[in-house]
Amino acid sequence: MVMEMAFTYFFRDMQTLEMIRDHALPSLRSRQRIRIWDAGCAMGPEPYSLAILLRENVGYMYFRNISIIATDIDQSQQFAEIIAEGRYPRDQVERIPEDVLAKYFLADDSLETYQISEEIRKVVHFLRHDLLSLQPPAEQFDLILCKNVLLHFSQQERVQVIRMFHQALAIGGFLAVEQTQKLPEELKDSFVQVVSQAQLFQKI
Repeated sequence: MVMEMAFTYFFRDMQTLEMIRDHALPSLRSRQRIRIWDAGCAMGPEPYSLAILLRENVGYMYFRNISIIATDIDQSQQFAEIIAEGRYPRDQVERIPEDVLAKYFLADDSLETYQISEEIRKVVHFLRHDLLSLQPPAEQFDLILCKNVLLHFSQQERVQVIRMFHQALAIGGFLAVEQTQKLPEELKDSFVQVVSQAQLFQKI
């Protein structure tokens, strides 16, 4: 079943994705595998956008070494099915460049939907997860992406969640958060900001 996805669509925040591509990916490509956590993934456009961007920049062979754990509290309990199927309504893909859409999506005119290719779907795995549990779904991530979530937390909760992210990252791993969220002062010694024009940080 396809549901309306409020405030989310593919390639919504290209600046952050491009900063990951330009400033994190060159370092991460030296690793045998890249493990990514997209925290607060909603119904999947964000982790799938990241997966497509990575596929475009690392090639077929290395892309098989990438895995993305996409998590959300998912109060509807329907995100797992939607993300696994990777089928989205037309208005959610209209910002995707035509060549990318043709390469990674299959149109179903009868349902007015587009389904993501199996190659991309295979690297994204959904788990229900509450960030305020302060327990990461795994350890040793190379990149954690968390956008449009932290603004809903109190200052103390943001500090606790970002501290959890730091612990869940591998040495030299990267953290990307929304542009409106500055790194709390309490954690300034835990990360270095990679570029001044984006909230992209590397674990110290």
